Amino acid sequence: MDLGFANATAVVVGGGRGMGLATARCLAEDGARVALVGRTQTVLDQAAEELRRLGSPDAVGVVADVADGDRLAQVFAELGKRWDGQLNALINTVGPSAAGSFEELTDDQWRAAVEDGAMGMVRCVRAALPLLRNAEWARIVNFSAHSTQRQSTRLAAYTAAKAMVNSISKNLSLQLAPDEILVNVVSPGSISSEALLGWAESVGVDGTDPYRLMEAIDEHFGHPAHLPRAGLVDEIGPVAAFLASRRNSYMTGANINVDGGSDFT
Repeated sequence: MDLGFANATAVVVGGGRGMGLATARCLAEDGARVALVGRTQTVLDQAAEELRRLGSPDAVGVVADVADGDRLAQVFAELGKRWDGQLNALINTVGPSAAGSFEELTDDQWRAAVEDGAMGMVRCVRAALPLLRNAEWARIVNFSAHSTQRQSTRLAAYTAAKAMVNSISKNLSLQLAPDEILVNVVSPGSISSEALLGWAESVGVDGTDPYRLMEAIDEHFGHPAHLPRAGLVDEIGPVAAFLASRRNSYMTGANINVDGGSDFT
């Protein structure tokens, strides 16, 4: 399907690896001009080189920490000069890494979860809005998690931060509707990301087998999907790419679960 990204511009925050890179690949294959924002230049450079091979004519990786609002403002200003002051799609995939029960989490861990999981997205949207408003069409896609709907006692801070993403995104969809800037959320389920594979290794499970990985998730968390396996990062990318695309012309304020089936909506 032609998503309408030919010569369009897109920024993927957290696009150097995982679900962010999987999304960026879909954009590149459709001809988008993609900028990846992350913390490690070597990782970003490797990813950008791959995107250029896939069809993104001038893909670039830019180092920035989502905790640094001044740096983000500088990054988007520089991209604005590169792209004639316009941005068609902003995809925010960065999330917190805090894990632990309510009683274990310190104040600093709570603050870090909110910083990485919600405030980083807020800063990116704030910096990108002038460029998005200048574009002929514009979309924002924020990554949340299905744990906001199916709680885990080990993810108290993580889930709270992602719930903030949901609420802020819904509010943004209302505020930006007059500008016809569409704002949507993707909520991945149990996806074989680096974080989940790291957890699997820590409990002695071969996470490269998505069926065994889902069995372990059921054993440890009681959160099996309807499908008998964990998802793959490449199964998230096409969904996020569609929401970020010109082809998506009337969906806004939605939260799309990509979780292999669940008992919530």
